[in-house]
Amino acid sequence: MSISSMKIALPTPYPSSVRRVNRHRYRGVAVASLGGNSATLGVKVTEGEGNLPKVVLTSPLGSEADVYLYGGCITSWRLANGKDVLFVRPDAVFNKKKPISGGIPHCFPQFGPGPIQQHGFARNVDWSILDSKSVEDNPGVTLELKDDSYSRSMWDFSFHALFKIILGDKSLSTELIIKNTDNKPFSFTTALHTYFHASITGVKVEGLKGCKTLNKDPDPANPLEGVEERDVVSFPGFVDCVYLDAPGELSLDNGLGDNIIISNTNWSDAVLWNPHLQMEACYRDFVCVENAKIGKVQLEPDQSWTATQQLRIA
Repeated sequence: MSISSMKIALPTPYPSSVRRVNRHRYRGVAVASLGGNSATLGVKVTEGEGNLPKVVLTSPLGSEADVYLYGGCITSWRLANGKDVLFVRPDAVFNKKKPISGGIPHCFPQFGPGPIQQHGFARNVDWSILDSKSVEDNPGVTLELKDDSYSRSMWDFSFHALFKIILGDKSLSTELIIKNTDNKPFSFTTALHTYFHASITGVKVEGLKGCKTLNKDPDPANPLEGVEERDVVSFPGFVDCVYLDAPGELSLDNGLGDNIIISNTNWSDAVLWNPHLQMEACYRDFVCVENAKIGKVQLEPDQSWTATQQLRIA
């Protein structure tokens, strides 16, 4: 299955009256209505926590994913056995006063601290549903984000972002496309800040040996440069480390009996994070393994940048 081949249309068996996308407002958020047949695609829009609109994807064999339009954030990926691969922190709020703390938040157009707010603005604004479709019987949805007065108040550029999500029986695939729709060039950094359910004492990450590292422990403002020499990275305490030029595939043993393959294209870097005692209430229950683009991406007018990620249960 190639997520890049996902076209913005419904399958041809549906009549044109159903394939046509109708725009409406859902509690103040623009979404696309695909008619009454959308449920047959395994895609539905409903109310989530805090009455915020979310998209629920359901695969033919019973796996599910929840995607909140606020932040374009995937908050849940439940396997057919009911186990949720993703983690949402107990201090997460669903009131639009702060980004959703958990799942797969977006960091765009800035990863980490910098001239604008921490991790940018894409995780604390409403995305819109552009369209949905089945891809090889797997449900998919495309979200979009465009510049507005809020984004321009801190980052004065015109852009168009697409986030395509496809749910398989044992996989969750995404494609992020950033297009420069301005008449001048811009640059950005970005990441998918993925939280995985875990038992932190049993977590193991493989595939990073030989990567150049920027270790933010003990001083986040002055990361220590080094090289990863371990075959298997574990989490005995606080971990906040950037891996530059990471490979296209990593293996995560979440300590709960699951081996998760994290593969990507064009996400050149990886980040491992667990706050340890800084989050006493929940640090034992999650780990962040993030695909990132630490170096700036430069786009000229009309140019686009694309990166894909697939999470798969081995």
